[in-house]
Amino acid sequence: MKISVLTLFPEMFDSLNHSILKRAIEAGFLEVKFYNIRDYSLDRHQKCDDYSFGGGEGMVMMPQPVYDALEAADPNHNAHRIYLSPKGRTFNQSIAKEVSKFSHIVLLCGHYEGLDQRIIDHYIDEEISIGDYVLTGGELAAQVVIDCVARLQEGVLGNDKSAHFESFENNRLEYPHYTRPRDFMGHSVPEVLVSGDHKAIQKWREQESKILTKKHRPDLLKD
Repeated sequence: MKISVLTLFPEMFDSLNHSILKRAIEAGFLEVKFYNIRDYSLDRHQKCDDYSFGGGEGMVMMPQPVYDALEAADPNHNAHRIYLSPKGRTFNQSIAKEVSKFSHIVLLCGHYEGLDQRIIDHYIDEEISIGDYVLTGGELAAQVVIDCVARLQEGVLGNDKSAHFESFENNRLEYPHYTRPRDFMGHSVPEVLVSGDHKAIQKWREQESKILTKKHRPDLLKD
C-alpha cells in the first residue's frame, strides 16, 4: 500500500521510524511518502495561509500550494484522497477496513482555521475525523489513520490472524489477556485459561468479550 502525506510539518511523523510501522516500510509492505506543502507555494516566503474572505478569526490554508502538492502526489487522481477534518465522518475500525483496500491513499493535513473549501469540494474524495474534538493540525489524525490502515495490510503484523481477533470485530470489545506469571501479587490467571480445554476457553472468551462490551461500550451491542 502506498500512502502520500501532504503536510506543513513532515517532521511530526517520527513515529513511522519505530516498531511495527518501521518494519513494515523496510519490508516493502507499506510505502509512505511526504510532500511538504510549503515547497509548492509560489510565494517567495513559502506562505501557505491567508485571511478569510468575509472576516473572522484565524487564517485559512490557501488553495494553490495544496492543489500543486496534490498534483505532485497524485497527478491523475488515481488515489483515494482524504482530508483529515473534524467535519468528516468519524473514523472507526470499519472505515479503516474500507480505506485499507485502496492501493494508494493521499492524506491531507489541515492547519489554522482549515482549508479553502474549493479544494475540499473539487479535489478531495472524503473527509475523516478521528473524534469530536479539535487538534492544532491534521498530523496526529493522519498518524492514527496510517497506523490503523497499515496493520490491516497482509504481512505487516507477522500473524495476519491478529487483526481479525481484536476489539470492534463483530461489534465486540476484545476479551482480556493474561501471561506469566500464573500468580502475580496474589492475583491468579482464570483457571479456564490453563485448563487446556479449548472449547471452554473459547466460550469464556466470548462471554468476557460480551461482558466488557456491555460494561464499556453498550452502544456496540445489537442483540
